[in-house]
This record gives sequence, C-alpha cells and structure tokens, in this order.
Amino acid sequence: MDKTVEMNANDLVAFFKKPASEFTKADIITFVREKGIRMVDFMYPAEDGRVKTLSFMINNLAYLETILTDGERVDGSSLFPSFVEAESSDLYVLPRFRTAFVNPFAEIPTLCLLCSFFDKDGQPFACSPEQTLHRAATAFTEATGMTYEAMGELEYYVITEDDEMFPAVDQRGYHESGPFAKLGEFRKKCMAFIAQAGGQIKYGHSEVGNFTEDGKVYEQNEIEFLPCPVECAADQLVLAKWVIRNLAYEYGFDVTFAPKITVGKAGSGMHIHMRMMKDGRNCMTSDGKLSAEARRAIAGMMVLAPSITAFGNKTPVSYFRLVPHQEAPTSVCWGDCNRSVLVRVPLGWTSGKDMCAQANVLEQAVKGDTSQKQTVEMRSPDGSADVYQLMAGLCVACRYGLEMAESEALSVAEDKYVGPGQSGNNERFDSLPDSCTASAACLERQREMYEAHGVFSPRMLDGIISKLRSFDDANLRAAAEKDETLMRNLVRGSFYCG
Repeated sequence: MDKTVEMNANDLVAFFKKPASEFTKADIITFVREKGIRMVDFMYPAEDGRVKTLSFMINNLAYLETILTDGERVDGSSLFPSFVEAESSDLYVLPRFRTAFVNPFAEIPTLCLLCSFFDKDGQPFACSPEQTLHRAATAFTEATGMTYEAMGELEYYVITEDDEMFPAVDQRGYHESGPFAKLGEFRKKCMAFIAQAGGQIKYGHSEVGNFTEDGKVYEQNEIEFLPCPVECAADQLVLAKWVIRNLAYEYGFDVTFAPKITVGKAGSGMHIHMRMMKDGRNCMTSDGKLSAEARRAIAGMMVLAPSITAFGNKTPVSYFRLVPHQEAPTSVCWGDCNRSVLVRVPLGWTSGKDMCAQANVLEQAVKGDTSQKQTVEMRSPDGSADVYQLMAGLCVACRYGLEMAESEALSVAEDKYVGPGQSGNNERFDSLPDSCTASAACLERQREMYEAHGVFSPRMLDGIISKLRSFDDANLRAAAEKDETLMRNLVRGSFYCG
C-alpha cells in the first residue's frame, strides 16, 4: 500500500485505500451508501474567513447524485458583501470531492465537502478567494516550471477557568508539559479530528503565551502542518480552525485566533512555510545550501511584503502584535534561524550527519535524503488572514522574485539579509505597515503585481482596500497603548476574527 495512504486518519482514504486527490463522484456515492451517511454538508469560507455550511438531507440516490453534480445556489451578497451586490447576487457552490470527510461532531452521520464558487455563466467566481489561489498556483507553475507548496502554523489561545495547582510561568509556556500546561489532551483531540478531516499534521505543542486575567487562564497552543500543494494547505487551515472552535464549544472552553489579547503578552501568529518543487525534488536547496531560486523567491517577498499584510493582517489589532521584542517581525528583512526577521530560513537538516545513529548506538549510520525538509517561513500573518488570499499573495510574491532578472533579485536578497546574531529590528530596513490604513495604501501602490497574469481580480482588490481603509486606524495603535479600555474594546471586536 502507498505509504502516504497507510495509517491515514481520514475515513474515506482508509475505506478506498487511495489518496483524497483521487476521489471521484462515484467514490462519494459509494461511501455514502456503504457507511449509512444520511446528510451531506457543503462548506465554504466567506469574506469573513469563517466556514459557512449548507446541509442536505439525502432523500434518495437520485437527489444525492443531483447535489454532487449540480451543486446549489447561494446568496453571494451575504457571503461576499464587498464584492457582490444584492441586485445580482446568486452564485453556485460545487463540492470538491478531494475534500470529503465525515463530520466528527454530527449526531446524524454526515459527510462534509468544501466547495468552489461559480457565477451565472458557469465560470469560476472571479472574486472567490479559493479560485484566486488556484489562479496564483497555476500562474506560478506556468512561469517557473515548479509547483508551490505551503504549510501553516496555527497559534491560538484557549481560555479556561483558573486552576491554582501547578501554575504556569508567565510567558514561558513553550513546549511545556502537563500539569503545568493544562490543555495538552484537548489539543491532541483537536489534532485527531483535524486529521480525520484530511489535515496533514506535523505536530502540536503548547506555545510561549500564558497568563491569568479576571479569574481566567489564557493558554497558548500551536498546531503545525506538513507541506503540501498550496490549495490543500489553505483548505486544511480553514478546516482546522472550524474543528478547534467546535471542539472547544463542546468542552466549554473559549478559543481565540486573535493576533493580540493584551499588551505585553505573546500574540498569536499564523506563520506560513513554503517550498518550491519540481519532479519530486525540493528546489529550496542546492549542495546543502539555500538555492538561488529560493533566494530569488525571498527577494520577491521582500518587495511585496508591505502589501502582503493586506491579506494576512486584516484587523487593527493585527498591528499591535507587530511590535519589537514579541517574536514578531517589524521590518522587511530575512535571515537564518532568526525569529526577529520577517522571512526566516529554519534549520533544514543540511549537515549531512546521521543524528539518529549518534543518538541511538544500535543504529547504523546511513546517508539519507533530507533535502525535502527545507522551507522558508513568512512570519507576519496572523489568524485574521483570509488564508486563500494570503497564500495567493505569497505565491505571487515568490513568482515575482523569480521573474526578476536573476542579478537584481539576488541583489535585493543580499541587501535585506540579517546575519547571524543580528536583530531584524534595524533602522536600515523598511518597516512593515503599522495599521490597516497603511496596509491598504501599500496594496494600492503594488496592486498591478497582484493583478498580473489575471490572479487577483481588480474588484476583489478594490473591496479589500476599501475594507481596510474603513477601520481608519492610522493612529489607533499609539492611542490603545495608552488607553486600557480602548485596547480591551478593540480586542473584543476582533476576538473571533477569521
């Protein structure tokens, strides 16, 4: 059996013994009949980033075939108010069979599928974030000959009643174990349910942030995924947030993906790792070092970093996180193993040493291929992001760097590099935007790069810019830092963002 299929937690993968990417309509119907599925849920994230659901009763086989083939109508103006008018609002939703999973929360056996949007002419809806990402990935491959893969790090706070036994050390929760970290089993249950929904999880752990406020304990956790085709990577993050929230509700916990909870405490990011693949080979390294292609892609991210915040930092509170000394970037720069920079190159198993044999004396040293592991990480995004827009923007940026003249791109990369032991919070680098208003201005200036190759629709960009400007937050960060009541109100307003 295919090693990527064996032991897979998704019920349909286990049943058919083949990857989800190979699922067909006939497979879905077979699974429904064999497993006694009684309902089908169409799911799709809207403009607010949250998953919406349309539930179908399976009345008979003919009706099941109809909904899987024809989809259904929805009100686009309610789902995408910035992009669709009520006067011409109907959209179609069609299920993507590769996303099928059994709903772990439903009392009635229910099969869930993520959907794509189509317009009245049967064409993919131009302002659909999911379709925007599809166009970005296609344009990247056509321009470079490589495929773009990504994975996310999902950070979040779980809020529970205060427990005075084995108190955690404030802001020292990184990889803490029980009983000092109280929510390890909840996180593991989340991981299990996300895996059942098709998520390819790398690991989970407690994160830095923890504090007590008003009799409540705030404990930060993280779940990180494995690299996969960028469209699948976005689907997994959207479903992961849906799972975590639903499970928290069942447990009586509260959960927030908000970028900032309070001043002086660790904020929650949603870092995105990426790599470029060709013929099964990771193009991020060459002879054990970061490749020229990787450095050119980084150069593209350096150029477009200011406007990428328009997709990855969509609430005024986002910019309270992007401040010095909080393991969050403030400047446009990159470096190796450095958490103060915008784009980090993490350790990539490039030493050539068999560390397993060194740690285990009974193992024979072998020279394995670890080149697949190297990624680069964008550290500015947070949980307010539209995941599809964000990954599309990153895909555009990397393609832009690869389309630059090689000498120019490598020069940009060299100029923005932070050496070992140096801080990214350096005046010689450009600063990231400090507000939604500033981010909108950056996107306006750089929008042609996103519209190139037909990736981002002009109407979508107009809607994003208008929404960001509506916050009118140019001076809000400075004001909130001096006004605790204002800060609390702002945090409350974005508590359930994304």
